[in-house]
Amino acid sequence: MDLTSCLKIYNQLKRKTRRKQDDDDDLVKRKGEKDSRKEEDLFANLYVRLTAERRPGGRRTEQQLPKFYYKLPSEDEQLKQKLREESRAVFLQRRSRELLDNTELKQLWALLDEHHTPPQLADEQFVNFEDFKAVGSMAGAKCRQFFTAVVFAKLLQKDPYGRISIMHFFNYVMRKVWLHQTRIGLSLYDVAGQGYLRETDLENYILELIPTLPQLDGLEKSFHSFYVCTAVRKFFFFLDPIRSGRVKIRDILACSFLDDLLELRDEDLPKDAQESNWFSAPSALRVYGQYLNLDKDHNGMLNKEELARYGTGTLTPVFINRVFQECLTYDGEMDYKTYLDFVLALENRKDPQALQYFFRILDIDGKGYLNAFSLKFFFRAIQDLLQLHKQDSVSFSDVNDEIFDMVKPRDPNVITLQDLIDCGQGDTVVSVLTDLNGFWTHENREMLVAENNEPEI
Repeated sequence: MDLTSCLKIYNQLKRKTRRKQDDDDDLVKRKGEKDSRKEEDLFANLYVRLTAERRPGGRRTEQQLPKFYYKLPSEDEQLKQKLREESRAVFLQRRSRELLDNTELKQLWALLDEHHTPPQLADEQFVNFEDFKAVGSMAGAKCRQFFTAVVFAKLLQKDPYGRISIMHFFNYVMRKVWLHQTRIGLSLYDVAGQGYLRETDLENYILELIPTLPQLDGLEKSFHSFYVCTAVRKFFFFLDPIRSGRVKIRDILACSFLDDLLELRDEDLPKDAQESNWFSAPSALRVYGQYLNLDKDHNGMLNKEELARYGTGTLTPVFINRVFQECLTYDGEMDYKTYLDFVLALENRKDPQALQYFFRILDIDGKGYLNAFSLKFFFRAIQDLLQLHKQDSVSFSDVNDEIFDMVKPRDPNVITLQDLIDCGQGDTVVSVLTDLNGFWTHENREMLVAENNEPEI
């Protein structure tokens, strides 16, 4: 056989092999496509069956979302409301049982005292991390949440041996338990179950709290409603600045007001501490007594002339008029609740909530800022009172420049609420524009400081 014949046979075999390989590839490809179609059909059948089982009537839907909103029962659905209340009460009782009681707290202290890590420093006992974990394993399941590395690191200070004070740790546990107990107690009055209290809810809470506060034992029952109103207004004035009519339980726990209220459990609370505590009996009687003294016609409400006598009687008529324009009144007269907001704002002028109250009054055009016209509108009343008392008049341009220098607003032509808060002298600005006595005190501040620094003879 010659070379040409050999090459011819070789090429024929090669073509046959290639055709066979192509046929095999096509077969594999067709089989793969067939298997893929089978998988897709199987998935589609399963998906249709699954969605049909979940949907009412067995109908298929293109998209199915989990239910995340449950409508609260309406007032006429009494059975649903009762079921909701009972289930919430059971849930809160279960959470309450998970907290440490007094006996368990005493046992925890005994374990800490027994397993503290020497040496003591200044009669204070400490515990290192190993002993800390050992006490945690002996203290029981309720205490387990407190014996973590995170808690230990939080309480770790500058002890040379890397220990924490057992007193600090025990106070931490006590504080946590108290917070949970108080949250559960407040949640019992959360009728809506949404994590906030309405005004009536908080009134009920404080009213039922009164018998547990020895410092309020002297209050007559006829005064309880006025005391509750006085106490509740402080919570809502500071914690509900947008006047939504409700405050979050979380905000109540985070602020110091509840601590001040529960401080009245101390039977030996000093007199000065009672006078500085808004919730004390002397403070509530003082505020209500002032209201009664201002109410000359004894109709239970205050008109502009009566409110103008507040304090030293030096608030300007323009400011009083604006208060009645911006605040809630009834036939042009102010009730006790509105008066309490007025008092809280004046007695806490440095606080942002009080400055927000005053800014709403000073912003006569409702534009969200104060300009030279706004300032002059109020300062003109100060100038009128200065002339009435035969005092030297003061140029508005000087006062305007001084106010803008104090505030240092971002925009040099206008003052916003945030500017007033950030400058740290918002209370001074309010006093200069609304109160003759406040203006005089600011104008003569250097002389007053010099008099206070003079040595006594």
